[in-house]
Amino acid sequence: MRTPRIATLGASLALALCLGTLPLTAQAQSFQSVERQSLDRIVAVVNQQAIMESQLADRVEQARSQLAGQGQSLPSQSVLREQMLEQIIVEEIQLQMASDAGLNIDDTELNRQMRAIAESNGMTLDEFADAVEADGLTIASVREEIRREMLMRELHQSQVGNRVNVSEREVERFMEQQGGGMSREQARQMVFQRKANEALEAWIQEIQADAFIDNRLSASR
Repeated sequence: MRTPRIATLGASLALALCLGTLPLTAQAQSFQSVERQSLDRIVAVVNQQAIMESQLADRVEQARSQLAGQGQSLPSQSVLREQMLEQIIVEEIQLQMASDAGLNIDDTELNRQMRAIAESNGMTLDEFADAVEADGLTIASVREEIRREMLMRELHQSQVGNRVNVSEREVERFMEQQGGGMSREQARQMVFQRKANEALEAWIQEIQADAFIDNRLSASR
């Protein structure tokens, strides 16, 4: 998730309330929502769950904003859409697996994580909420995104964690390759992280192969 910017949303909202323009804004948003739903379409199916064009459009916009904020060059729209749809598909498979396994993130855990993220950005929760909204998001959508990430992390630990073992010889070899300058524990952690990433990538390929995926973007090319 991108680092939110400090916002002036509170002042803008207060001004809107004073001028009495909030109902008109709400009507416009409602109209846009209805119009968007009427134009929505299925872009992929994962097992029996549909992924909609609106979900893909939101993810593409978030990615474009994040890449632009980091000063990175943007791929073409078609490439970015394919990349983001692939990301959504992989996430959907994992969230279905988490649900089947009975994994759950309760509000206490989620609130603790939200507070940690806010503090890591030097903010209170209220300041974090304002900054999120200044980025054009809602705190509810960010909470849901964080909940999904936490669920997938739990799934990774249960499905992939027991696949990774680090031997003393691997630690020694890594320290020799790096030419020293680190403790044995640091070397162990780095070897573990590398092997965990490799195991996670292999596992993701496995679950993709096992799932029913109807990618209609690819089929329409």
